[in-house]
Amino acid sequence: MALTVNGVERRAEVPARRLLSDCLRHDLGLTGTHVGCEHGVCGACTVLVGGVPMRSCLLLAVSVDGEQITTVEGLAGPDGELSPVQQGFADCHGLQCGFCTPGFLTTITAGLADNPDPTPQQARELISGNLCRCTGYQNIVAAVLRAAELTRQAGEQR
Repeated sequence: MALTVNGVERRAEVPARRLLSDCLRHDLGLTGTHVGCEHGVCGACTVLVGGVPMRSCLLLAVSVDGEQITTVEGLAGPDGELSPVQQGFADCHGLQCGFCTPGFLTTITAGLADNPDPTPQQARELISGNLCRCTGYQNIVAAVLRAAELTRQAGEQR
């Protein structure tokens, strides 16, 4: 199968029942995608498929043949500059242990593409499908709002 992961064309020969999360981690060596519950509930394994957040632990790798996949490794700029969402997490202390963070980052990236100026309530709704056992979510909500602010500022500078 062939797919474009983080802007790079990749090929992998995988069994028909291989999950996308396992393909990314084990076949392609992209270990930033974490696997938590393996039931699609926690959101730790969320990646973007064609810009849409999807649970990679629920997708067969062969079902995304030919697709554009973005993992947490693909969010930073080519020079390593943090994306607005990553910078928002850093600025607002939106992570603790970091296990759930890749899923939050990809989910929020897609959410801000749809709604670049969320209210605090909309930010809470945006992250409601991702679980974190370490935080009280307040800093993650603040990180969403900060990322939106950084995105707006970057747009104004262009």
